[in-house]
Amino acid sequence: MKIKQSYISSPLAFVCNLAMVYVVYGICRLAYLFENWSVLSAGFDSLSFWEAFKGCWLFDTSAILYTNALYAVLMLLPFHIKENHLWQSVAKWIYVCINAICIIANLSDAVYFQYTGRRTTASVFDEFSHESNLIGVFGVELLHHWYLVLLGLLLIIGIIILYVKPHGNLHFKGWKSYVGYYLVQLVCFALYIPITISGMRGGATTAVRPITISNANQYINRPAEAALILNTPFSLIRTINKNVFSDPNYFTREELDTIYNPVHTPPDTLIQRQKNVVLLILESFGREYIGAYNTQLDEGHYGGYTPFVDSLVQHSLTYDYTFGNGRKSVDGMPSILSSIPRFIEPFFLTPASLNEVSGLAGELGKVGYYSAFFHGAENGSMGFEAFAHATGYKDYFGRTEYNQDKRFGGDDDYDGMWAIWDEEFLQFYALKMSEMKEPFFTTVFTASSHHPYVVPERYHDIYKDEPSDDNIMHKCIRYTDHALQLFFETASRQPWYENTLFILTADHTNLSSRQEYQTEMGLVSVPLIFFDPSGQLKPERREGIAQHIDIMPTILNYLGYNRPFVAFGIDLFNTPVEQTWLVGNNNGIYFYAKGDYVILFTESGTLKAIYNFKDDWFMKNNLLGKTGDVEQQMERELKAIIQSYMERMLEDRLVVR
Repeated sequence: MKIKQSYISSPLAFVCNLAMVYVVYGICRLAYLFENWSVLSAGFDSLSFWEAFKGCWLFDTSAILYTNALYAVLMLLPFHIKENHLWQSVAKWIYVCINAICIIANLSDAVYFQYTGRRTTASVFDEFSHESNLIGVFGVELLHHWYLVLLGLLLIIGIIILYVKPHGNLHFKGWKSYVGYYLVQLVCFALYIPITISGMRGGATTAVRPITISNANQYINRPAEAALILNTPFSLIRTINKNVFSDPNYFTREELDTIYNPVHTPPDTLIQRQKNVVLLILESFGREYIGAYNTQLDEGHYGGYTPFVDSLVQHSLTYDYTFGNGRKSVDGMPSILSSIPRFIEPFFLTPASLNEVSGLAGELGKVGYYSAFFHGAENGSMGFEAFAHATGYKDYFGRTEYNQDKRFGGDDDYDGMWAIWDEEFLQFYALKMSEMKEPFFTTVFTASSHHPYVVPERYHDIYKDEPSDDNIMHKCIRYTDHALQLFFETASRQPWYENTLFILTADHTNLSSRQEYQTEMGLVSVPLIFFDPSGQLKPERREGIAQHIDIMPTILNYLGYNRPFVAFGIDLFNTPVEQTWLVGNNNGIYFYAKGDYVILFTESGTLKAIYNFKDDWFMKNNLLGKTGDVEQQMERELKAIIQSYMERMLEDRLVVR
């Protein structure tokens, strides 16, 4: 498409083409919404669509101006050379290529949201930098989401066909036409500069700080909805080389330590136990799938997909509310192993990962424990091996070590995408522990209950997608549950079994079929099970809250560990249930649950909401200003947790020296 030749043909074409990008972003946002309708639509009844529109416009403007900056310069430079055909052709294809990348980013993120609950940030490049199977993963997703691929192609073809181009070379007739042309071009360029700066920053006044992803929260009610306001190009751009941690200075150091202190100093009364510890981290094994945790669903008829784990719960200690502290594997690892929650970005994708850090393996190593980490994927995958060694594990057993063990089938047991199948790798895990000197602490991270949601061929007729079941994750959960049963059968025959404490949890949740698990707290609901076959730990289901960061201090105190250590969680076994709590951060909003309530608190320091989550699980009735001292006390405690976390990250104080 071409517009009539004139002094303003290039600026006018630029405006038309930029307007087309706004339309494209709007279409991508609708695709994002419909792809994740069950989660994003849950709070629509309380969402102001006018406020949401303003937020979308603000963030789209910033992203569009950032990504099209080079194109803008080519179209608005006040020189008549830009009017020739070659120049305009180069400008067009720069525009097409840049915005095609943005289309792909937005539509791809529509799929990734179901795993993270937020827009993708720049940390994703570090997160997957060591993966060798990404082409295969993307290929599978392209097939599963062919309709998004088709939409992306149509949008890219659309911006090519509908691109507005100035009408050929401009011909000047005398010096007056030159003067007129340059005056118009200079005015357009002069107007563009302040408009662009204010658009990129999110406002025109000097009082406005450049907007960040956390600013999306002023336009929504639920943290998950921030993903709908944002766009992926903006989230990527604004988190590149971002200073993740900053000290909010809510309290003096002395006052802070009286409210919250993550340094645990064990009492002299602890009972010493030289028990082995086996920690099983189950990939994507959300609480939703476990029948024993959901007896209240479907009027008591919800069976779940985990008959073995259901039976294990009956002989274990667990809690009414059990949570992770993040939505991804890289969130779960530091939370579970080192009692470090995910605030803002995953810990070991930030500069603070270079701090001295300890964990269960490191602390237990000080009192004579051998430790090993097991993960059936390619060695180095997801940065697990590096983090395991950083936190004190003596050895790491991955796909390489599995293939070297002649008792097993090597790569014949590889799932073709991620790792060794759970059944075989858990058997390898059980037998390797019988070769270890006691006491030992080991951790296994399973892999089969994961995208692309397949099971070994021999189980295709046993664990299959049922016509009445719309969740392809369920067959994988059933398979991993079976693999766990076989693991415990083998483990129970080993000499170390009776003297071992088993902890079973999941790194994060995954595909959900239940609205109850598509809420802010439901999206981080994972199992947390403590099982001691010796009977020293009484099986029961306690009231209260348990979270990933509680695992480390709970285990250390249960074993009678007598040295001070840093852990952001609490000792569950010796804390009154009314004093248990949950903390996390999603899309720039902190959430803190304690007792009956959960508060939402922005990164900028504003208390946004308080809900009675026990009576209002879907968080529809904001009680802000109606709970008396409760919200003030909870806000004070959360501020102390945040400040302590930030200070220790910035000052490298994650261990006791």
